[in-house]
Amino acid sequence: MQVRGSSSSWNDVGPDQGGDCPPLPADPLGGFLHGLLTCDNLWASGGLRVTDTSSGVSFVPGCCDGLEDWRDWHQFFDGDSALWFGHDPRSSVAERVGDAIRLTVDAEQSDNRVIELSVTELHHLLADAEGDLAGFLALAAAWVSKHLPDHSAPLSTALARVLDLPESAVPPKSQDSPSR
Repeated sequence: MQVRGSSSSWNDVGPDQGGDCPPLPADPLGGFLHGLLTCDNLWASGGLRVTDTSSGVSFVPGCCDGLEDWRDWHQFFDGDSALWFGHDPRSSVAERVGDAIRLTVDAEQSDNRVIELSVTELHHLLADAEGDLAGFLALAAAWVSKHLPDHSAPLSTALARVLDLPESAVPPKSQDSPSR
Protein backbone atom coordinates (compact mmCIF):
# COMPACT_ATOMS: atom_id res chain seq x y z
CA MET A 1 0.00 0.00 0.00
CA GLN A 2 1.10 3.58 -0.60
CA VAL A 3 -0.17 6.81 0.90
CA ARG A 4 0.32 10.02 -1.06
CA GLY A 5 -0.64 13.66 -0.51
CA SER A 6 -1.20 16.56 -2.87
CA SER A 7 -1.93 20.23 -2.46
CA SER A 8 -2.99 23.44 -4.13
CA SER A 9 -3.52 27.05 -3.07
CA TRP A 10 -6.57 27.57 -0.86
CA ASN A 11 -5.12 29.93 1.73
CA ASP A 12 -5.38 33.24 -0.11
CA VAL A 13 -8.82 34.20 1.19
CA GLY A 14 -9.05 37.74 2.51
CA PRO A 15 -12.02 39.41 4.16
CA ASP A 16 -13.43 40.50 0.81
CA GLN A 17 -13.86 36.80 -0.11
CA GLY A 18 -15.47 35.92 3.23
CA GLY A 19 -12.26 34.63 4.82
CA ASP A 20 -10.83 35.18 8.29
CA CYS A 21 -7.65 36.88 7.05
CA PRO A 22 -6.78 40.57 6.91
CA PRO A 23 -6.57 42.26 3.49
CA LEU A 24 -3.83 41.13 1.11
CA PRO A 25 -0.69 43.25 1.15
CA ALA A 26 0.32 44.99 -2.07
CA ASP A 27 3.81 43.49 -2.36
CA PRO A 28 3.98 40.22 -4.35
CA LEU A 29 5.82 38.17 -1.69
CA GLY A 30 3.55 39.40 1.10
CA GLY A 31 0.51 38.59 -1.03
CA PHE A 32 1.83 35.11 -1.78
CA LEU A 33 2.55 34.32 1.89
CA HIS A 34 -0.47 36.23 3.20
CA GLY A 35 -2.85 33.35 3.87
CA LEU A 36 -0.27 31.06 5.44
CA LEU A 37 0.95 33.76 7.80
CA THR A 38 -2.34 35.40 8.77
CA CYS A 39 -5.31 33.02 8.48
CA ASP A 40 -6.57 30.96 11.39
CA ASN A 41 -7.97 28.14 9.25
CA LEU A 42 -5.41 26.77 6.81
CA TRP A 43 -5.91 24.14 4.12
CA ALA A 44 -3.59 21.76 2.33
CA SER A 45 -5.95 20.29 -0.23
CA GLY A 46 -5.43 16.76 -1.44
CA GLY A 47 -5.59 14.65 1.70
CA LEU A 48 -4.13 11.18 1.88
CA ARG A 49 -4.43 8.83 -1.07
CA VAL A 50 -4.27 5.11 -0.36
CA THR A 51 -3.26 2.83 -3.24
CA ASP A 52 -3.43 -0.94 -3.11
CA THR A 53 -0.26 -1.69 -5.07
CA SER A 54 -1.33 -5.28 -5.79
CA SER A 55 -4.67 -4.36 -7.44
CA GLY A 56 -3.94 -0.80 -8.55
CA VAL A 57 -7.08 0.49 -6.83
CA SER A 58 -6.67 3.99 -5.39
CA PHE A 59 -8.74 5.58 -2.65
CA VAL A 60 -8.59 9.26 -3.52
CA PRO A 61 -9.64 11.96 -1.04
CA GLY A 62 -12.52 14.21 -1.99
CA CYS A 63 -12.59 17.96 -2.33
CA CYS A 64 -13.16 18.62 1.38
CA ASP A 65 -10.50 16.28 2.74
CA GLY A 66 -7.13 18.00 2.97
CA LEU A 67 -3.81 17.11 4.54
CA GLU A 68 -4.81 19.27 7.51
CA ASP A 69 -7.34 16.51 8.31
CA TRP A 70 -4.96 13.55 8.05
CA ARG A 71 -5.13 12.83 11.79
CA ASP A 72 -8.86 12.10 11.44
CA TRP A 73 -7.80 8.64 10.23
CA HIS A 74 -6.72 7.90 13.82
CA GLN A 75 -10.36 7.65 14.91
CA PHE A 76 -10.38 4.10 13.55
CA PHE A 77 -8.10 3.05 16.39
CA ASP A 78 -10.81 3.90 18.94
CA GLY A 79 -13.59 1.74 17.51
CA ASP A 80 -16.26 1.47 14.86
CA SER A 81 -16.74 4.64 12.86
CA ALA A 82 -16.78 6.04 9.36
CA LEU A 83 -15.03 8.96 7.66
CA TRP A 84 -16.45 11.28 5.01
CA PHE A 85 -14.12 12.37 2.23
CA GLY A 86 -15.97 15.17 0.51
CA HIS A 87 -19.03 15.41 -1.67
CA ASP A 88 -19.90 14.60 -5.27
CA PRO A 89 -18.61 13.80 -7.80
CA ARG A 90 -16.93 11.05 -5.72
CA SER A 91 -18.45 9.60 -2.54
CA SER A 92 -15.45 7.94 -0.92
CA VAL A 93 -16.11 6.27 2.41
CA ALA A 94 -13.79 4.68 4.96
CA GLU A 95 -15.23 2.53 7.71
CA ARG A 96 -14.04 0.17 10.37
CA VAL A 97 -15.44 -3.34 10.16
CA GLY A 98 -14.12 -5.36 13.09
CA ASP A 99 -10.34 -5.38 12.87
CA ALA A 100 -10.34 -4.19 9.25
CA ILE A 101 -10.65 -0.83 7.53
CA ARG A 102 -12.74 -0.84 4.36
CA LEU A 103 -12.07 1.98 1.90
CA THR A 104 -14.86 2.23 -0.66
CA VAL A 105 -13.63 4.25 -3.62
CA ASP A 106 -17.08 5.51 -4.63
CA ALA A 107 -20.15 4.31 -2.73
CA GLU A 108 -22.37 5.67 -5.53
CA GLN A 109 -20.84 3.41 -8.20
CA SER A 110 -22.13 -0.09 -8.84
CA ASP A 111 -18.65 -1.62 -9.14
CA ASN A 112 -17.80 -0.56 -5.54
CA ARG A 113 -14.03 -0.85 -5.81
CA VAL A 114 -12.79 -1.47 -2.27
CA ILE A 115 -9.46 -1.60 -0.49
CA GLU A 116 -9.33 -3.53 2.77
CA LEU A 117 -6.50 -3.28 5.26
CA SER A 118 -6.04 -4.15 8.90
CA VAL A 119 -6.14 -1.57 11.67
CA THR A 120 -2.48 -2.44 12.30
CA GLU A 121 -1.59 -1.77 8.65
CA LEU A 122 -3.40 1.57 8.79
CA HIS A 123 -1.44 2.44 11.93
CA HIS A 124 1.83 1.76 10.07
CA LEU A 125 0.71 3.71 7.00
CA LEU A 126 -0.20 6.72 9.16
CA ALA A 127 3.14 6.55 10.98
CA ASP A 128 4.89 6.52 7.58
CA ALA A 129 2.72 9.45 6.39
CA GLU A 130 3.58 11.43 9.52
CA GLY A 131 7.27 10.76 8.91
CA ASP A 132 6.91 11.92 5.31
CA LEU A 133 5.11 15.09 6.40
CA ALA A 134 7.79 15.79 9.03
CA GLY A 135 10.47 15.21 6.39
CA PHE A 136 8.71 17.62 4.04
CA LEU A 137 8.48 20.17 6.85
CA ALA A 138 12.22 19.87 7.52
CA LEU A 139 13.03 20.36 3.82
CA ALA A 140 10.60 23.28 3.51
CA ALA A 141 11.99 24.91 6.67
CA ALA A 142 15.55 24.59 5.33
CA TRP A 143 14.49 26.09 1.98
CA VAL A 144 12.63 28.95 3.67
CA SER A 145 15.59 29.62 5.98
CA LYS A 146 17.87 29.96 2.96
CA HIS A 147 15.57 31.82 0.56
CA LEU A 148 13.21 33.77 2.86
CA PRO A 149 15.14 34.18 6.11
CA ASP A 150 12.95 37.07 7.31
CA HIS A 151 9.92 34.76 7.19
CA SER A 152 11.60 31.56 8.38
CA ALA A 153 10.10 31.11 11.85
CA PRO A 154 6.49 32.17 11.12
CA LEU A 155 6.36 30.28 7.83
CA SER A 156 7.76 27.07 9.35
CA THR A 157 5.26 27.37 12.20
CA ALA A 158 2.39 27.89 9.74
CA LEU A 159 3.46 24.86 7.69
CA ALA A 160 3.59 22.73 10.86
CA ARG A 161 0.11 23.96 11.77
CA VAL A 162 -1.44 23.24 8.37
CA LEU A 163 0.17 19.78 8.34
CA ASP A 164 -1.08 19.20 11.91
CA LEU A 165 2.41 18.49 13.20
CA PRO A 166 3.60 19.49 16.66
CA GLU A 167 5.68 22.64 17.08
CA SER A 168 8.58 20.35 18.00
CA ALA A 169 8.54 19.13 14.39
CA VAL A 170 9.66 22.60 13.25
CA PRO A 171 13.44 22.36 12.96
CA PRO A 172 15.35 24.94 14.99
CA LYS A 173 16.92 27.77 13.03
CA SER A 174 20.50 26.84 12.29
CA GLN A 175 23.45 28.31 10.51
CA ASP A 176 24.33 26.99 7.08
CA SER A 177 26.49 23.94 7.46
CA PRO A 178 29.57 23.54 5.29
CA SER A 179 29.16 21.53 2.09
CA ARG A 180 30.97 18.27 1.64
